[in-house]
Amino acid sequence: MTVPADVSAPETPTTDKKKSRNASTLAVAQQLRPSRKVDPTYYWMIIPVLLLFALFSTVPAVIGGFFSFTNYAGYGDWKMVGLRNFQNIFTDPEILASYAFTFFFAIVATITVNVVALLLALGLNSRIKWKTGIRGIYFIPMVLSGLIIAYVFNYLFSNTVPTIADSLGIAPLATSILANEHWAWAAIVFVTVWQAAPGATIIYLAGLQSISPDLSEAASLDGAGAWRQVRSISLPLIAGYVVINIILGFKGYLGTYEIIVALTGGGPGTATQSVAMRIFSGFAGGDYSYQMANAIIFFIITLIISLLQLQILRRREVSL
Repeated sequence: MTVPADVSAPETPTTDKKKSRNASTLAVAQQLRPSRKVDPTYYWMIIPVLLLFALFSTVPAVIGGFFSFTNYAGYGDWKMVGLRNFQNIFTDPEILASYAFTFFFAIVATITVNVVALLLALGLNSRIKWKTGIRGIYFIPMVLSGLIIAYVFNYLFSNTVPTIADSLGIAPLATSILANEHWAWAAIVFVTVWQAAPGATIIYLAGLQSISPDLSEAASLDGAGAWRQVRSISLPLIAGYVVINIILGFKGYLGTYEIIVALTGGGPGTATQSVAMRIFSGFAGGDYSYQMANAIIFFIITLIISLLQLQILRRREVSL
């Protein structure tokens, strides 16, 4: 007996279970599917922040960019001068000297901070007594204001250190290093390292603690000493953390200001005057439009460096 073509075969219990399972899966997927409708609450959270950022950052930057094409002194009348301010900057020896010092300081401080921080991290990550307490002591400078730290060291470099050096007969340190135009930068680097090293140390400790102890144990069984383990195991595995510290540190040291102000005020003379100090002094000294052009150039340089650093990070992530 033949079955008519328009009559379907009866559904089996297995078919019913499959349909029920598919329906349940579809219902769960619809519940998990993100809704395209955005809750208005998020707009109430974001829009005020954007307005404040535009009011206190974007709008002043645009106004300052406009005045960089004028001869505005910060008060009184002004007129358009085109690119004259930008052209004069590239031939101004004082401006070029401030750029040279800023990049020199940023490079030296970045290298010194990372070397000190890495050594501290290796020591604090080892099996030593009172490790927790020592970590707390080393991290105290990170929570203090850079301005306060610099004023304290200003007193030490100007009074305490010369007095002690004079009593010990150490002639080079008998006078304040801050008054020496050839070595004042060393005091600034010292204070910067004292404050910034703890932050970099935390990042290096995080990297060292992510390394499996089994690697060190296996290396010890093979006869590798402590420094060989550091060179062949620890450093290669925390290379990404090194890159992060270098990038964050260098970009931050380019804009150094408060430590230099409290230590040397840019002196002796203008030997330790950074670009940020030069720009701010121009704003307060009736040189608004000229230093605004300087600020724009410095911003472009910093932006280019940041983009290059971002590319390095992306390449590092791809290689990992």
